[in-house]
Amino acid sequence: MDWLERMNCAMEYIETNLADHISYDKLAQIACCSTYHFQRMFPFITGIQLSEYIRRRRLTLAAFELQTTGAKVIDVALKYGYQSPEAFARAFKNLHGIMPISARDKGVPLKAYPRLTFQISIKGDIEMNYRIEQRGSFEMFGVYGLINSDMNTAFVEVPKFRKTCDDDGSVALMNELLGRFGDTNLHAALYDHSAENFKYMICYNLPQGMEIPERFTKLSVPALTWAIFPEPRCDLQRLRERIYTEWFPTSEYEEVEGPSFEMYYGMAGHDMAEIWIPVKKK
Repeated sequence: MDWLERMNCAMEYIETNLADHISYDKLAQIACCSTYHFQRMFPFITGIQLSEYIRRRRLTLAAFELQTTGAKVIDVALKYGYQSPEAFARAFKNLHGIMPISARDKGVPLKAYPRLTFQISIKGDIEMNYRIEQRGSFEMFGVYGLINSDMNTAFVEVPKFRKTCDDDGSVALMNELLGRFGDTNLHAALYDHSAENFKYMICYNLPQGMEIPERFTKLSVPALTWAIFPEPRCDLQRLRERIYTEWFPTSEYEEVEGPSFEMYYGMAGHDMAEIWIPVKKK
């Protein structure tokens, strides 16, 4: 069974269990990867978080059911995983713009989110350079902000956070502590991912024995195997998308839990970069 077929089987599992418990572990098992890797890969491939996709599909079916049957709102709410009519009403209104009871009104507009299917798309005409390296444990230090897990929102929030770190003197102070020029590039760590947000840390390797001010946070990184992707143009947004949509589906590796890094080298405006992702063989 190839990757495409496994992903469509995973989507079929979601569809047949929308009115029941959906196990992320079972989804990952169907897709032949770890739960962590499946959750990290899904939004890059689909443009939507796994939990949000499931929520939209459930509320789509709930609207159909309210329109076409005489089912009570509370029964539909419980069927699709909501513990109270109030919670269901809030979620329903956020998606459809109306209260559930109004779904039966004639001519009322509703939103329907179709199920996802995966098809063959001809890509890969541009080569991807990478290397696999094993590294021992190390420590980083820096300042972090909470970034929204939605990719489109994250691509807006990250540059704002980086500018804040420049403006408040955090970047200059880190470079001063390290004995470097003030506009030398620092790295970034992405870690502690959840369905809502993740931590984005402007950081650098912590020299052994160096004391850091309280405004900075330490990040301990265990010994891991890394897939490292160079990007001389620093277009890391596009590169990260290609890693998850082109490289992972055809490689023998999957992501493991741990921080990933955006490694920037050189001076501001004259730099190159790499993405580091912790991996293991399938």
